[in-house]
Amino acid sequence: MYLEIEKLPEFDNHELVSCFCDKKTGLRGYIAIHNTNLGPSAGGTRYFPYKSDEEALRDALRLSRAMTYKCALAGVPYGGAKATIIIDPQKPKTKEFLIEYAKRVNLLNGNYITGEDVGIDQRDVDILAENSKFIVGHSKSGGDLGPWAALGVFASIKGAFEATFGNDEIKDHTFAIKGLGKVGFNLCKFLYEQGGKITVANRSPEKVKDAKKHFPKIKVVSINEIHKQKVDVYSPCAIGGEFNEKTIRELKCQIICGGANNQLADPKIGEALHHLKILYVPDYLANAGGLISVVGELRKGGYDRKWVEKKCLSIQQTAKKIIELSRKEKKPTSVVADHLAESIFLGKKKAQR
Repeated sequence: MYLEIEKLPEFDNHELVSCFCDKKTGLRGYIAIHNTNLGPSAGGTRYFPYKSDEEALRDALRLSRAMTYKCALAGVPYGGAKATIIIDPQKPKTKEFLIEYAKRVNLLNGNYITGEDVGIDQRDVDILAENSKFIVGHSKSGGDLGPWAALGVFASIKGAFEATFGNDEIKDHTFAIKGLGKVGFNLCKFLYEQGGKITVANRSPEKVKDAKKHFPKIKVVSINEIHKQKVDVYSPCAIGGEFNEKTIRELKCQIICGGANNQLADPKIGEALHHLKILYVPDYLANAGGLISVVGELRKGGYDRKWVEKKCLSIQQTAKKIIELSRKEKKPTSVVADHLAESIFLGKKKAQR
């Protein structure tokens, strides 16, 4: 199937877009490298039941662009990339399947560094790492990204509180968390430990039960009602694309800050939230903790948990800066964050290791 890539709305002068395929194992997908001005590209591999090649390609283009902006605001010397693999229900994700994918990553010879994302777990990453030196996030190094991604969201919330309430205290503030995966669960833990009043929702009854066991005071609502809760912060930590013209009219929160990627169904939604006076912390800033952890493995001195933690916590000040600039310039935070990131990677300013 031939696709005119440059005509797709998600195409943004990407440096490289590659299709890969292996009929024997059922491997099929795309690697998109958006921009490498700051350094080699980095971004996870997503294994997902895409309905078509075009859907997988467009997701790779969209996600890789977001990774460029994420790297720039996180202050790490890497560019943005992403891979999307289309699930073939007839051919499971075997070790041979993963080895074939590792071979495709190797063809790029370090210009693309990848690891965990939706559908790719720790076991998969470890198999990939045995077959490619361009894999990050394996168990012998930084390991699970969930707690770090959650720490970044937590820091972003504190930055939003500083800019909004004059302090970053969590106690007695109200939160609604959609999704209790690794990020949502760990965010719940951070907020709960500091006295936050939390409402959660998840499609899996088992995950809800587990959260209730660990955090008995949380309230549970349905997945279709969680965004309608009257809270200080709504934190989407599931799949992206949640906010559109309809859903934003149902919001009753002051602040949006969560771990999901690509939360805005359309860039214009950032402006709409601004007009509704709902403070939106851009997702690619808030969820940068996982990225920070994996690129921490590539530092000359090796992986250092203290460096990763410090870098994740510094997101608080970046969030505060963007919110303050938004108010000063009377522009949406989504626009301000984009401009700030572009001034870094288009200006070719080198991030500090």
